[in-house]
Amino acid sequence: MLQSKHPLYKSFVYAVEGLLTAITKGRNFRIQLFAGLLAATLGLILGLSSLEWLALIIIVSFVLILELINTSLEAIVDMVSPEIAGKAKIAKDVAAAAVLISSLASILAGFILFLPKILQGI
Repeated sequence: MLQSKHPLYKSFVYAVEGLLTAITKGRNFRIQLFAGLLAATLGLILGLSSLEWLALIIIVSFVLILELINTSLEAIVDMVSPEIAGKAKIAKDVAAAAVLISSLASILAGFILFLPKILQGI
C-alpha cells in the first residue's frame, strides 16, 4: 500500500489547487464546466426527476473527470517529451478522443433528457 507523506487535509488542499488550476488555465475544462452548468440550469427549469438528475450528474461528472485526466496526461507527456514524438502524440490524441467521445455521449444524453420535456411544453 502507498504511504502518504502528508496529512489527509493536505490531499484535499492539493485537489482543490488542481481544480482551480484546471478552471483558471484550462480553456477546454472551462468550456465543459460551462456546458455542465448550462445543463444543470436547464434541468432546474424543466424540473428533472431524481433519476434524471442522477443521470445528468453522472454524465457531466464523467466529461469533467476525463477532461482533468486528459489535461494531466498532456502535462506529463509534455514534460517527458517536449518535442512531438510519435508515441507522445498517440497518447495525447487518444486521451483527447476519450474526452470527445464522452462529450458526444453527453450531448446525446442531453437530447434524451431534455427534448421530451421541451416538446411537451410546445
